Amino acid sequence: MTSGSPWFRATDGPEGEPYPQGTPAPAPVPPHGYAPGPVPPAYEAETAVYEAIPGPEAHLGPQPPQTPQGAYEGAYAGSYEPVREVPTYDTPTYDTPTYDTPTYDTPAYDTAAYDPPAYDRPTHGRQAYDTPAHDAPAYEAPTYEAPDYDDAPAPDGPADPRPADEGAAPLPGPGRAERRRAARRKGRAPEPDAAPQQTAAPLSRVEARRAARAAKDSIGVVLSRVVGELFITFGVVMLLFVTYQLWWTNVRAGQQTDRAKAQIENSWQQGESRPDAFEPGQGFAIMYIPKLDVVAPIAEGISKTKVLDKGLVGHYGEGKLKTAMPGDKQGNFAVAGHRNTHGEPFRYINQLKPGDPIVVETQDAYYTYEMASILPQTSPSNVSVIEPVPKGSGFTKPGRYITLTTCTPEFTSTYRMIVWGKLVDERPRSKGKPDALVG
Repeated sequence: MTSGSPWFRATDGPEGEPYPQGTPAPAPVPPHGYAPGPVPPAYEAETAVYEAIPGPEAHLGPQPPQTPQGAYEGAYAGSYEPVREVPTYDTPTYDTPTYDTPTYDTPAYDTAAYDPPAYDRPTHGRQAYDTPAHDAPAYEAPTYEAPDYDDAPAPDGPADPRPADEGAAPLPGPGRAERRRAARRKGRAPEPDAAPQQTAAPLSRVEARRAARAAKDSIGVVLSRVVGELFITFGVVMLLFVTYQLWWTNVRAGQQTDRAKAQIENSWQQGESRPDAFEPGQGFAIMYIPKLDVVAPIAEGISKTKVLDKGLVGHYGEGKLKTAMPGDKQGNFAVAGHRNTHGEPFRYINQLKPGDPIVVETQDAYYTYEMASILPQTSPSNVSVIEPVPKGSGFTKPGRYITLTTCTPEFTSTYRMIVWGKLVDERPRSKGKPDALVG
């Protein structure tokens, strides 16, 4: 391709209009007449001269003569249109306005669970259904457990020759121990150190005395505490005393009556002679009340500690209150016993009826009495009830009688209850037990 080609002329412009060399071409006018950006440089006509590029003919040797340029131009001169003149415009220069970029604050959003409002869907004549409201689950941030690098094996290779203080700089933030504790607490931040306690200012002597007096309990409080403790102690003591009287005394009395009965029976089996008088507290007979299922040894005297509190039945045989023995031909055999506690042998004598048997066994014989009458209540000083012919018993002449005395009402000793009986049978022990004990 040569410089004389009509299609590759150096003077051709954008519209085919030749521009003189060095003259800038006019810039294109925007359709709206305003250029928002910088004005582009004007089009410069190509002034470079196209150089012929050596073709293959250079290597093929001499070529035949070529047709001159003017011959082509003359041949195609009639096919070109006349070139129109393009007016030149001065491109206006506009200053680009400067805009201030507004700054926006990013709103803070609440990360709590969002509860969407219920949507009322139009029914259009159809049955309306309530859209169930679902509570969105609260988002829980995942927790990560920090790995423990102390237990990891050391990598193979030469050790770091640098000293420990010349190694890598420590990471910012909490230390390794704090990170481990935070990992154990499932990602929670380490607790801050407790604030140091502030020591109070020392009090003056007057203030210290006032504080000491205020700390002391008042007299009313102290008295109320003392009274309360006394009442509690008294209640505990009373409870223990009642337990002792109603339960433990009967247990001990039962053991003592068993031993006394065994001693009496052993002495009878050994054939010891019966003394003319028994010592106070000495057992000499055994009483049976079949209706009440009572079997109680009889000892001489009515001493509370030596006889009655041991569960025994005591015989009035001392001083002015001395009464007859069962084997006497005439007289009143009077005895006493506890109604409550300490074995309580006479607790239910108020249930005896006339004709109920009362049997007294001695070393020689069985003496059977029948219940005759009862005096529910009398004064403790009324000793006429144990006379040979007791007053109030209904007996009018001397005979062989028995009198049982005990306290009344129950659990008190204010009055005395009296039960009388009359001898109906005397049976030697060699003939066996009487019918009242056999039946």
